Formats: sequence, structure tokens, C-alpha cells
Amino acid sequence: MSCHCTIIKRRPDGSEAARYQGVRLEAQAGWQAARAVWGYRTLDAGYMVFEHGDELDEFFSLERGYNVFALYRGGRDLVGWYCNVTLPTVVEGDTIIWHDLYIDIIRYPNGQWLLLDMDELMESDLESRDPARYAAILEARDELLELMRAGAYPFSGARPPEMVPTRTKQAFKA
Repeated sequence: MSCHCTIIKRRPDGSEAARYQGVRLEAQAGWQAARAVWGYRTLDAGYMVFEHGDELDEFFSLERGYNVFALYRGGRDLVGWYCNVTLPTVVEGDTIIWHDLYIDIIRYPNGQWLLLDMDELMESDLESRDPARYAAILEARDELLELMRAGAYPFSGARPPEMVPTRTKQAFKA
């Protein structure tokens, strides 16, 4: 497995929203993790500022409907966590694909949090069009909030190390 990966974000309608490069990080079972650098100009979203060169340690659940991005400034100062409610992440070789589903949650280092985009979910009419997906989105939101409150992975511990590349073993004939 390569240490480098491509990360693809999909919008709620399935279209591609972003494609960028990352470096794989060690992760707990049931998760994939990568580190990416914010390569765009400064973006002040009102609730969190992303600056050119910021690092994001991105944790993708392979089993549950969410991911968590820890935003670091200067390589060490935690700005906060940006959490997305998603479909479970799919990994295809060196590509991590995640499908965004409306709700976002911001968590600050002081423990305060902010729930975003519930209005977008309500406007989507998903509750009547696809009640099962609507319920899964709310369940994922609640699970993320519980992980935050408990300080559970990936909201716990130090930054994970980058993965060491695996080498293919070659057989030698005497």
C-alpha cells in the first residue's frame, strides 16, 4: 500500500466536489486516515478559518456515516475539528472516496461545538423522499456528538504518524 493517496469528496447528489492529495496516516480499525495540506487561499467560513498551508488530519469511518478533519496551523496548533455526516467511506486502492450528506459539526479545542447545515437537510425534502437515509443522517450526527462528548477517537490523543510504505518481498534463488 502506498503512503500517498487521492481523496475525492462527493456532493449529496453524487457529483465530484473536490479531489486532492494526501499522505496516509496510521488509524484505528474501521478507519482510514490521511494528512492533507490546505492549498487554497485563506477561507474564513465565519466559524473556522482555513489558511494556506494549514494541515488537516482527516479520519474517515469505513463503517459509520461520518468523517472528522482535525485542522492544525503551523503543523502543531489545533484550530478545531470539522466533522461531516457522510455515507460510509469507500477505499479503492490508493483512493479514498467520501460522499457528503448535508450536516457538518465544528468542535473547538475548548469543547464547544456548532451544528451546521440542518437547514440544508430540511430543504432537501429527504425526510419524505428517503426516510431511511434521513434517519441515518440524524443517527450519524448523534454518534458524532457522542464521540465528541466522550473525547473518543478520533477526538483523542496526539497526531497520528504517517504510514511507512510497505515493500514487496522478492524471492531470491540460490
